Amino acid sequence: MKFPRQNQEEVNVNLTPLIDVVFLLLIFFMVSTTFTKETHLEVDLPEANGDATVTEDLILEILITDEGNYSVNGKALVNTQAETLHLALKKIAGDKRDMPLIITADAQTPHQAVVTAMDVSGRLGFEKLSITTREPGAE
Repeated sequence: MKFPRQNQEEVNVNLTPLIDVVFLLLIFFMVSTTFTKETHLEVDLPEANGDATVTEDLILEILITDEGNYSVNGKALVNTQAETLHLALKKIAGDKRDMPLIITADAQTPHQAVVTAMDVSGRLGFEKLSITTREPGAE
């Protein structure tokens, strides 16, 4: 007896559903991902024309070295503590808080040293604060 043979269909894998699922996952991850934009502080400094004049006789100048050491009006302080700078400014200025205060820092000075000097002068009540810079191209 001869049984009729059944035609066997060719076995294949349909990739269309797989591609659809991968595409949907891609869309899901793109929508759910948060993109961070790095923000930078852009400072547009004013330009001045004319000569710099100093009208006051007494000026406080804080000089900060590249290692973060302070010196007030040419006298080096013993350490880099904020309290030492506070006492030195208080001793030199006395009760005069309206005198100009100039902060001069080296280009390689740690940012924390400059912020500390500004914080100490602000706590003492100095309002006329200047930070020295150099002209572009002057080296």
